Amino acid sequence: MARMGRHLTAALAALALGVGSGAALGGCGSGSTKTVSVSGAPSTAAGTSTGASTPSATTQTATTATSATTATATTPASEAGGTAAPGGGTRSAPEPAFTHTESRPEALTQALAVLQARGYSARETSQYHANQTLRVLIGSRGSAQQAFFFLGERYLGTDAKEPSASVQVLSQGDTEVTLGYSLYRDAVATGQQATVRFQLDDGKLAALEPLPPVSSAGVPGRL
Repeated sequence: MARMGRHLTAALAALALGVGSGAALGGCGSGSTKTVSVSGAPSTAAGTSTGASTPSATTQTATTATSATTATATTPASEAGGTAAPGGGTRSAPEPAFTHTESRPEALTQALAVLQARGYSARETSQYHANQTLRVLIGSRGSAQQAFFFLGERYLGTDAKEPSASVQVLSQGDTEVTLGYSLYRDAVATGQQATVRFQLDDGKLAALEPLPPVSSAGVPGRL
C-alpha cells in the first residue's frame, strides 16, 4: 500500500512538472509571436503604403522631361515667340502685261518671217534685241520703209499705216524705242529729222510724240 502511494505521488509530480514546463514554453512562444506580429505589421503596411503613393525621384524627373518635350513639340510658333510659316506657296505680285521670258534662239527667225509675209525684208537684223521686252526691226520694200514692233516674240504692228521714205532706230531700251524720220519738202530732203518715241503702255504700243505728216506741196514731212 505504501508502495502504491509512492508511485502515485511520483506520477503526479511528473505530471505537474510537465504541465508547468508546457505552460512556460507556451508563454515564451506566445510572447515571441506577439512581438513579431506587433512590430512587423506596421512596418510592412507603412512600406506598402509608401511604395504605392509616392513616386521615386527618377520617375518624377522622367515625367517632367516628357511633359516639357511634349509641350515644346505642340506649342504653336506664334505662342513660342516665333513667326508662323505662311501656308501654301509664296504669293507674288502679278507681272505687267508686257513682261516676257528669255527669248528663244529662233525668235529672230520668226520676226523675219513676219516681215516677209508682208512683203518686207529686214534692212539690218542687229537692231533686233532678243533680250528686250519691246523689239523692233526696220523692214524695206523698194524705197519704202516701216518699223515692225514685237512684244517679246509676238508681233504688235508697225509705226504707221503708210510707210516712210526713210526711218531709222536712234535708240532703244527694254520698253521704249526712238525712231528718226527724214523730212522732205517737195520730194527733196531737207536734212531735218523728226524723232518719235514708241513705248509699251499696258502691253500696247503707244507713240509719245505725233508722227510727222506725209509731205505735201511746200510742207515738209515724211515721204
